[in-house]
Amino acid sequence: MNVRRSAAVLAATVVIGTATPAVAASPSPSPSLPSGLYGSSDPTYDGVWRQSLALIALHRVDVEPAAAAVGWLAGQQCASGAFPAFRADPAKACDTKLMVDTNSTAAAAQALSAVGGHGTAVTKAVTWLKSVQNKDGGWGFSSGGASDANSTSVAIGALKASGDDPAKALKSGRSPYDALLKLALPCADGGAFAYQPDKKGRLAANADATAAAVVGVLGQDMVSAKADGKAAATCADAARPTPGQAAANGAAYLAKAVAKDGHLTSALPGSENQPDYGNTADAVVALAVQGGSAAAREPLAWLERNSAKWAEQNGPAAYAQLILAAEAGGADPRDFGGTNLVEQLTATGPAPVTASQDDSGISVWWTVGAGLAAGAGIGFLLSSRNKRKQP
Repeated sequence: MNVRRSAAVLAATVVIGTATPAVAASPSPSPSLPSGLYGSSDPTYDGVWRQSLALIALHRVDVEPAAAAVGWLAGQQCASGAFPAFRADPAKACDTKLMVDTNSTAAAAQALSAVGGHGTAVTKAVTWLKSVQNKDGGWGFSSGGASDANSTSVAIGALKASGDDPAKALKSGRSPYDALLKLALPCADGGAFAYQPDKKGRLAANADATAAAVVGVLGQDMVSAKADGKAAATCADAARPTPGQAAANGAAYLAKAVAKDGHLTSALPGSENQPDYGNTADAVVALAVQGGSAAAREPLAWLERNSAKWAEQNGPAAYAQLILAAEAGGADPRDFGGTNLVEQLTATGPAPVTASQDDSGISVWWTVGAGLAAGAGIGFLLSSRNKRKQP
């Protein structure tokens, strides 16, 4: 769910055992942005990802996106069912030069499942994902790449959103949960998840991967992840941890990581440590799904106080991440630290079909409908009275 995950970023920077670095949205707008796309930055590396997150976030707050926005995303799909990060010419058939990836495909499948009416496209996307599933049950970013926690988790979300049972998505007898459990660290190392093993097979704790894996190993997706969990985030080792225990261990790691400052921190070589807004938002979702809204209260409150400028700089995917965090953690996305995240998100793309709700939770269209109903009722009463007066 991280705003910064993209094909080019990962291809250029992911080394086995390392996390995706912080990459801000392009400061210069693309000279010719496609119609229907959210955001004004170059979509080459994140078009499908940010569009998918935007549509999922709008679905979560009951806003129907414009047909052009949904159509743009659906038009990015290749005949194989896979999605690239961005397809400049949808009229041109996908070829081997166009890089497709599991993250874009899984996110798009979740988004199209959420908006409805695209069952065939979702089925094709999930079928393609199953065709490139690794023998350990997981997925890498690209077909044939080593399984990683983030890619496996977003693929689980696609399966869940499409109605498939991730536990039954087997490859060589192994499920996606088996792949995630292999990336879980013992409590002596914090109980976190690793992104993927390094060249020597060693695992290193990774907060981004842990936030994704906690949600994934619990079989959740971006479309419906809620603060339903009430299990304590305590770390407990087991010879063969269950998915539930691995999730609790990962949540315990995240809770400890945000305890001091209320947020996760981005540590990049050659630069000072900075608050990691995107991964903190993902951590909120993970903590809420595992332990309920109370478990996510502190990092969610920190985001409410501090994330406005970050979201403004990073655009639709950032607003979407915050909406998902607010929804999972029990906050109001229309009054998130004084910011209406829904209005901010819709302002980056085509106007939605349905109007945003006001603070009372009553939509404009409901009010109009109620007025029409009342008018019809008054007309009926007047008509009845006139009939009674007739001789």
